[in-house]
Amino acid sequence: MISIALPKGSLQEQTLKLFAEADLPVKRNPREYTVSVADERISKVKILRPQEIPKYVEEGYFDLGISGLDCITEAGVDVVEVADMPYSKTGTGVMEMVVAVPEDSDVQDARDIKPGSRVTTEFPNITRKYFAGLGIDVEVFYSYGATEAKVPDLMDVVVDLTETGSTLRRNRLRIVATIMESSTRLIACRAAWEDPAKRKAIEEIRTLLLGVIEARGRVLLSMNVARDRLEEVISVLPAMKNPTVSTLHDSDYLEVTTVVDKNTVNVIIPELKAKGAEDILELAISKIVR
Repeated sequence: MISIALPKGSLQEQTLKLFAEADLPVKRNPREYTVSVADERISKVKILRPQEIPKYVEEGYFDLGISGLDCITEAGVDVVEVADMPYSKTGTGVMEMVVAVPEDSDVQDARDIKPGSRVTTEFPNITRKYFAGLGIDVEVFYSYGATEAKVPDLMDVVVDLTETGSTLRRNRLRIVATIMESSTRLIACRAAWEDPAKRKAIEEIRTLLLGVIEARGRVLLSMNVARDRLEEVISVLPAMKNPTVSTLHDSDYLEVTTVVDKNTVNVIIPELKAKGAEDILELAISKIVR
């Protein structure tokens, strides 16, 4: 029913993992870029460069695509943003598009960059607009890769995307400004979004993908609690909403269940036990659908 463009490169591994966890496993064919998903809602899947996907989606070659907000903005396309999906090549996180200069440069802020400076970037449209807004006339050179390595021998300034800044620091570059934040987005062709059948399929796929992302890093805790200790136990539970409390058959005990962040469990479980919780179970969650 709908066609989907998935990103290759740094986002590919995490995207394929996300689809697998959403029960939409991507089956690779001998040709790497031709893949398939065994789901009646999905008729065609291609793996393409994320920079190309926004334009292909806008033009209707694909109904649905995944790309970064940076690529979408750079392409200047008119598409429907179906969902913000905060994952990246390291699993989660927001990327930043930054302006960087050599660490020994006198430049402390992007406004200090001299007119005529040579700027290397994979985002020429965003870069030109940014410096035009500052009133600084710079020379923008498109980079086909290894952008950081071009400074200072060939270029004066870098505009690049970074998650931690570590690559820039390794290349002795210093960030002086942030142009924008970027995260992974699920986008749709407007014609597909306006088609009732395709929109229904798109929304169902969005629900599955976001359910996986929402569940990451969270676990379900279930425990039995004596009725007179209930309030003590609940006081230490950082629940998404109010915890679920059920009465056990023919017993003065209650069952309490709630969702917590995985990185807090090592602290919460001992506290729960001290407050009177018994038979504590920690269960993995594959999806949370709100």
